Amino acid sequence: MGETNLSENDVKRLLSDPSPENRAVTAQKLAQGFDGQHLSPSERALAEEIFRLFTKDVEVQVRRALATNLKENPFVPHDVAMSLASDVDDVALPMLEYSKVLDDKDLMEIIQGQDQSKLTAIARRQEVSEMLSDALVDQGGEGVVATLVANEGAQITDASMNKVLDKFGDSEEVQKPLVVRPKLPITVAEKLVTKVSEGLREALLARQKLSPELTADLILQSRERATLSFSIDSSEEEVERLVQQLASNNRLTPSIVLRALCMGDLKFFEYALACRSGIPVVNARMLIHDSGSFGLQGIYRKAGLPEQFYPAMLAAVTVAREMDYDGRENDRGRYARRMLERVLTQYGDLGVEFENDDLEYLLAKMNQLPSDIR
Repeated sequence: MGETNLSENDVKRLLSDPSPENRAVTAQKLAQGFDGQHLSPSERALAEEIFRLFTKDVEVQVRRALATNLKENPFVPHDVAMSLASDVDDVALPMLEYSKVLDDKDLMEIIQGQDQSKLTAIARRQEVSEMLSDALVDQGGEGVVATLVANEGAQITDASMNKVLDKFGDSEEVQKPLVVRPKLPITVAEKLVTKVSEGLREALLARQKLSPELTADLILQSRERATLSFSIDSSEEEVERLVQQLASNNRLTPSIVLRALCMGDLKFFEYALACRSGIPVVNARMLIHDSGSFGLQGIYRKAGLPEQFYPAMLAAVTVAREMDYDGRENDRGRYARRMLERVLTQYGDLGVEFENDDLEYLLAKMNQLPSDIR
């Protein structure tokens, strides 16, 4: 077992001076030399019995030495691992974070105790199952949940993610790791954008350089752009859930519907009009893509969208019928530019002049147009 083996001198030293320090050194050496390859069955059984004695040692430093050196050992007896994991924090935390001898059932037992330090250690494990994540979100405080969502090895259900935002959505400690988490459910991402935007609103207003109205406009633009960036590459089911969530929170605005279309996100546009009109998306698609303009005009009005936006919608849908992405670099930018050119042309034919072809500028100006523009 190499230099970490207990020697005869170690045993003599322990017998002559059974101080906490010597007991800790003995526990450390015994733990470091404990494996499944170099010990005979009798040696292993003896070592395990000594471990059990050390788990009952009155000195924390002895039990801590044992836990620190057994935390990643796969051959630790289960009862020893559980005894150490249930100990005071100095002893338990290394085992809870690293030991694979502990299974989900063991860890669930620890979580139910609601000791936040222990919950945080579990949240840091290399792999955290959905079941454990659910329990950590239910039982954990802000720090525990922030640690969990920062852990890429943690599997977290959509339901638990939404619960995280419901409980701690206003917490920057939780927001920051959520923002950089590789894959967020689209509905969670949209809620998070809203939460973060509200924080940005306060920061901007605190500067006292922007009016509340302008600040609100900037926040809305940022939120809508971010929301659609989540939507574009999402599945039909995810987009449908996103649209329903936006509608239920009064955020399925005319501007986000038009923005989606101008960005080439036809899928979002179709679900949005279906939702606002109260009809199935299959029927909405038939009306939107009707070869004439009456189908689109009918569903547009049923959706309660502003009349001054209709020429832009018609122009953008026409472009969408004519164009497909070519898959090349910056294709989405070219597509959006073509959309804006067609929108400008459509309004130009109506005698409306714009000074800028930027999408934000167009949206702002179209909001100011009289409602009788057709």
